[in-house]
Amino acid sequence: MRNCLDLDKGWQFTGPSGETVQVDVPHTWNAEDGQDGGNDYWRGTCTYRRRFEVPDGFDAATMEAWLEFRGVNASADVTVNGHLLAHHDGGYSTFRVDATDVLAPAGTADELEVAVDNSINDRVYPQKADFTFYGGIYRDVKLIVVPKTHFELGYAGTPGIHVVPEVHDGDRDAPVQVRTWVSGPDAGSCETKVRIFDADGACVASGTGTDVTLMLEGAHRWDGTHDPYLYRAEAVLVAADGTQLDEVSTRFGVRSFSYDPKKGFFLNGRSYPLHGVSRHQDRKGIGNALTPAMHEEDIELICEVGANTVRLAHYQHDQHFYDLCDERGLVVWAEIPYISEHLAHGNGNARSQMEELIVQNANHPSIVCWGLSNEITISTHDKKAMLENHHALNDLCHKLDPARFTTLACYAMCGPFNRTAFVSDVVSWNLYLGWYVPGLFLNDLWFGFFHLVHPKRTVGMSEYGCEAMPNLHSEHPRRGDHTEEYQCIYHEYMLRFFGRHPYLWATHVWNMFDFAADARDQGGEPGMNHKGLVTFDRATKKDAFYLYKCWWNPEPMVHICSKRFRDRAQDKIRVKVYSNQPEVTLCVNGEAVAAKQADKVFTFDITLQPGRNLIAAKAGALSDTAEFWRVRKENGAYSLKGKGGGGNWT
Repeated sequence: MRNCLDLDKGWQFTGPSGETVQVDVPHTWNAEDGQDGGNDYWRGTCTYRRRFEVPDGFDAATMEAWLEFRGVNASADVTVNGHLLAHHDGGYSTFRVDATDVLAPAGTADELEVAVDNSINDRVYPQKADFTFYGGIYRDVKLIVVPKTHFELGYAGTPGIHVVPEVHDGDRDAPVQVRTWVSGPDAGSCETKVRIFDADGACVASGTGTDVTLMLEGAHRWDGTHDPYLYRAEAVLVAADGTQLDEVSTRFGVRSFSYDPKKGFFLNGRSYPLHGVSRHQDRKGIGNALTPAMHEEDIELICEVGANTVRLAHYQHDQHFYDLCDERGLVVWAEIPYISEHLAHGNGNARSQMEELIVQNANHPSIVCWGLSNEITISTHDKKAMLENHHALNDLCHKLDPARFTTLACYAMCGPFNRTAFVSDVVSWNLYLGWYVPGLFLNDLWFGFFHLVHPKRTVGMSEYGCEAMPNLHSEHPRRGDHTEEYQCIYHEYMLRFFGRHPYLWATHVWNMFDFAADARDQGGEPGMNHKGLVTFDRATKKDAFYLYKCWWNPEPMVHICSKRFRDRAQDKIRVKVYSNQPEVTLCVNGEAVAAKQADKVFTFDITLQPGRNLIAAKAGALSDTAEFWRVRKENGAYSLKGKGGGGNWT
């Protein structure tokens, strides 16, 4: 049977300086210089080495040994015992290498070397984008030992099993197609036994064959955040003599989904408006080398804010995170890093990354669409070649996975008649009207016009947002000041804007978390994009986080804004409170000053006494407090120094 061993510990890493140190993976060499600004983080080739041993009893005549890499950015050359076995381009997907034929004699350790390259080139995506391209082996490495005849390991990082529920709205039962692929000399004489288990572990269907359709009677739907119910399919490979050779399994969900240009997204036959966030995978001081606990913290924050969808930008994310989305019922937009600029020699890489994305992730019920590209028209000059590649990618998606639809994210300057916007099944736009461009009302005008001239085209909003630093504040917030107060004004408008345009198939805040973009120098902290609802270290929830929680999460809440804006130089100030309760009472220094009814955003004008003022907001049994100090002089630390919103990564 299959044996999977962990190879994460004890690597010898030779980095940019030429010095060799011991590290464990996940690891990146850009955890610091990729986050400090200057657009000068080190990009090149570094080397990872370690020894490994196959398990006792390994016999190369009857068994195979595969190395599995779950994320190496961006290109990798894998050498075992001096033999170059594989080259892989694409920093975000799983790939495997068959090392069987070059293993050392029994009892001798094998030497593994991985040369990792994140240098600038014209053939591997991404090369131009508003985020840092961290180099390293930044996800797990495994050694997989299997019999010579086994479920497929060599094709595009496949899990070896593909499950397709064929469910239709209104049907009680669901036929489920389970396909497996067998590799090896005895493939023709083996039998594949398939079983499906419910969430309680009971077998509810079984059959035999490499392509078998089983009927799930009274199939329990995977129903988004309401009821993310998961089944598990298991396939066991049995030799002619009855010996079990290999086993693979996967979770899956039974659900239907569709979209309508006038009514938006539907899940299991009912309207299911998609409102959520986008997510980058990196962290402060860690880069993209995240632990499972960090992924789990991210999903908890996304669920706390009340999102029911997440756009996993701009590349394939860790399998653990897709699993978490399955478990929590988040509808996922998954995409490849075909971004910002069409590369003259990058067509093959864009297509191979898309193939890996689909093959490796097709069993996840959370994923409903494949993203072809992001803002590809920003600096592309060969528009004909770019369009041809888009059509090829779109066809590839439909060939590999007819059950899902395709989408892409257009840049603001990609106009409503641009041909790129009409390649995929649906389309979304990245618009920052009211941030990079003055005039929040332009959002209504832009989408109103698009919907008017293209009434049969399903459209959404894939990015919107503005930057905010938790230490920057203003009594009179304005566009470009990077204050929490302006970020709140911006997002308050956008949430009401979405209510006026219910035909949008999905909306995704940019971004759930601040993230590193080493080419940026804004907001007083170089190397960062501060559009997150939560800070880069996940330690601070900005006020806009609570706005969305108030709007999306039905759990009762009340939150006083601008708590970090403690020192006030004016005696009369306006206090803003977010609550999903119908009435809020504000108290100042223990005395109730006003009770108001409003729709989620409550404002109170109050007078501060000299010195400390204790503010309390009460909504039924709920309460929140803040402290404001009346001071004689404005606190200069609240104002942005240096660059504001004028320059960005482009």
